[in-house]
Amino acid sequence: MRRAFVQAMIVASVVMLAGCSLMPRRRPPEPGRTTLGSPLVILPAQMIGNYLLLEAKWDRNGPYRFLIDTGSSVTLVTPALAKRYPGREPFAPAATRVRVTGADGSVSELPRGSLRRIELGEAKFEDVEVLVYDCAALSAHLGVKIDGVLGFPLFRETVLTLDYPGARVILQAASDRPLLPGSVVSFDDARKTPVIPVRIADRTVLALIDSGSDAVFSLNPVGLEPRFSAGPTEGGTVGTLGGQRTRRVGRLAGTLAIGAHTVHEPMVDLSDELSAVGGGLLRYFSVSFDQKRDRVTFFRDERTPIRSPALRSLGVSFSKTPAYWRVSAFVPNSPAAAAGVQTGDLVTRINGEPVAKWDLRRYEQLVATASDVVLSFLNGTAETEKRVGVFDLVP
Repeated sequence: MRRAFVQAMIVASVVMLAGCSLMPRRRPPEPGRTTLGSPLVILPAQMIGNYLLLEAKWDRNGPYRFLIDTGSSVTLVTPALAKRYPGREPFAPAATRVRVTGADGSVSELPRGSLRRIELGEAKFEDVEVLVYDCAALSAHLGVKIDGVLGFPLFRETVLTLDYPGARVILQAASDRPLLPGSVVSFDDARKTPVIPVRIADRTVLALIDSGSDAVFSLNPVGLEPRFSAGPTEGGTVGTLGGQRTRRVGRLAGTLAIGAHTVHEPMVDLSDELSAVGGGLLRYFSVSFDQKRDRVTFFRDERTPIRSPALRSLGVSFSKTPAYWRVSAFVPNSPAAAAGVQTGDLVTRINGEPVAKWDLRRYEQLVATASDVVLSFLNGTAETEKRVGVFDLVP
């Protein structure tokens, strides 16, 4: 299950991110003591793109912001947070380093230790095993400072509900009865991440439930010979731990079924890793994970089939800093290519405003609604403008 993951987002795509998974080459950590201060802990969340972002404050140094990633078997925290709350296994220059693999199979090492505590409202997690990762690139991409990524095993002692429509996260003690009355699917968590069967036409495929992915559905097509109603086509680049990879995206012909729910002609990213249900599809549901009983419940008010909207794009991928966005790739034969946009160009303004004012949510709203966008490029000490058309990468 080595896929692109948001924790290691070195270069981010302007249209959609790839998956989000981190697999250490050791037994996944278990949390220390988990304490819930009330039977139902309800945490307001912020939707940025297709991600749920939690904000927590348990001391004068907060607030701290975390993404929840059910596709990750580990929890990541920034060096600053690891230094502030060292646990029983403190970090040190000679700290144990864990080998992790990115989507392209490249291997990196991250220091391992433990965090004394993480508090999410009335939920307290103590002596949490973590890996240390600098979230600066992820923070720059989202436009919000990120202090960590919470992996699936952290919630092993609770029932975790990601309520996308309600923009909230709910934690409760495990019970015999599902929190939600929706469609219940058993999952395999041998790797401490939830893998479920889904149906594509008349074929059953195993797929990871990956809240750390911005995609609708990542599909490994090996042995399936899938049919497409549009595409697949090249869609820029996405970031991985080892660098960039080219994205290919299209719209499947037929349906995708998850439990009792149906997605008509879903948008898919082609992958050579495990197929995955991403935040672009999870956002239609409240999703409840019960790790004690290895089951997940999908609840949705509407019973009509879901259809992914057209994938609109500026045709450019960026790696981001607060001061400028560097063009990492552009889509061939796109309006951006016709306008002369080149890899390595530095964009300083979007529609006349500094790039620092364009977080992911605002930028995606612009691309979803605008017919064209004015990009300001740094040329020596001067800026030059190019008007770039927005188009349907996949109708």
